[in-house]
Amino acid sequence: MFELDLRERPFTDRLSRLLVMRAENGSLWIARAEYETPLSQTTLFTGLRVYRGGEELPIRRARPGGIEFDGGVRLAFANPDTLVLAGQDARAVWDGGGAAIDGHFVLTGHLNDGDVLGGDWQKWFDLLPPTRADLRERAAMAWWTLGINQLTIQNRVGVVPSKYGYVALWNWDSYFHAIALRHVDPALAREQIRILLDSQRPDGMIPDVVHDHGALYETTDLPQSDHARLAQHVGTANGARPEHVAVPVTKPPLTAWAVWKIHTVAPDLEFLREVYPKLVAAQHWWFAASDPDGDGLAEYLHPYSSGLDDSPIWDYGPRAEPPDLNSYLVHQFDVLADIADALGLDGHEHREAAERLTALMIARRWNGNRFVTLAGGSEVPVKTPLRLMPLFTGRLPADIARALVDDLLSASFWGDRPVPTVAFDDAAFDPERMWRGPVWLNINYLLIDGLRRSGFAAEADELRQRTLAMVRDGGGIYEYWNPLTGQRAGRATSGFGWSAALFLDLARGHPDAGCSGSARLTVHGDAPRSRGSADAG
Repeated sequence: MFELDLRERPFTDRLSRLLVMRAENGSLWIARAEYETPLSQTTLFTGLRVYRGGEELPIRRARPGGIEFDGGVRLAFANPDTLVLAGQDARAVWDGGGAAIDGHFVLTGHLNDGDVLGGDWQKWFDLLPPTRADLRERAAMAWWTLGINQLTIQNRVGVVPSKYGYVALWNWDSYFHAIALRHVDPALAREQIRILLDSQRPDGMIPDVVHDHGALYETTDLPQSDHARLAQHVGTANGARPEHVAVPVTKPPLTAWAVWKIHTVAPDLEFLREVYPKLVAAQHWWFAASDPDGDGLAEYLHPYSSGLDDSPIWDYGPRAEPPDLNSYLVHQFDVLADIADALGLDGHEHREAAERLTALMIARRWNGNRFVTLAGGSEVPVKTPLRLMPLFTGRLPADIARALVDDLLSASFWGDRPVPTVAFDDAAFDPERMWRGPVWLNINYLLIDGLRRSGFAAEADELRQRTLAMVRDGGGIYEYWNPLTGQRAGRATSGFGWSAALFLDLARGHPDAGCSGSARLTVHGDAPRSRGSADAG
């Protein structure tokens, strides 16, 4: 079992909001994780140290089950709200207080009958999906991340993105979490979907966030700090201020996609029957409520709805239409048809809708070389991998699909650690700034999924191998990575849920989509020749 550094990897527990971390001076501090609240505002203890006599007892090691000090003293969870120091003839001190440790000293919360110090983490690690030997250490860290990120939200167990501020269920995060959970706990995977669908509006819209106090449906539900941050760059091209108008806020339409992925691993027709009408309503919402110009192609009405809220595409206006959105909708029509077929219903109408939407995308957004992104009525010049996402449809004509793959394998997007969220050769590329250059695992995962669906198995596997190698060698489970160094980008959150989930799914071979573990790139056209995978297995 790996050790915790108490900085990137705090000591915490499943269902607990308490985090124990090490300060720069070596002492411990304890805070409580809350929705949209920095830990500096929820700190419970600072300066915690343990002494015997006049000598401080240093920390020997910290593991998921407890923090061990020299001299036999241990800090452990008795239950999610209770931290206990156990030992003999020692004393704990902290800023403003202190107490003797003689047997058990309850630091927070209270003991219940039957509480055992340091829950049985081994049972959780025994469920870890199988991986290659060189990936096991990082896979264990990812699996621990999915364990500690489980919290009770509105009396239901959900996986939050991170206890560092992201204490709620975000829409597409939950789908990515479910993709990993489906392999060992499909009931919990389905619960991630249910929580969001149970908060679906009557018009079909699925909220952006379900949190302790309700749900986030539109801009009027956003914290003021979010408005201030967005105003720094969103809409500066045309002077629009998105916080002045109430607009819906959701996330990219991937619900049916995630439901079907769960079903392929753990079939459950009753679950499909339960969610199918809600999935159809969510699909229709995009065309009824998120197509303001009525051209048949949906748009993102707010940066948050894209999930890429700091992307430079938003420098050109508060509304945008990158190629990913309608690509997701095309595939979701096909998935709705698959679900309908599984339920003995007629899925023909959904397949026809997928065909029509694909043709419309090509007719109106393919310029002969690439799919364009529109914002404020004009083409956005910045190059992002969203222009490659029509591969996700699996429906493109062969020549267009080949052109997109060649673009992916060009110097703009390909390297030892692809895929940057802004092209390497674009003036807007910044390897450290969120969606302006760093590698995000969800973008890579969706591209891998689309490459397979479009018939490019070797290219998909090469991207998979390079993605796994980056995470394996990068030091931790982060929100995003610097594509030049392969290390954590400066402001990226650690212990990030969807990075953990998608790494685990890729590491076990993505079996529902098929996997060729020994595949290598076949170079076509002017695409640069691959140097091969660093961790070929």
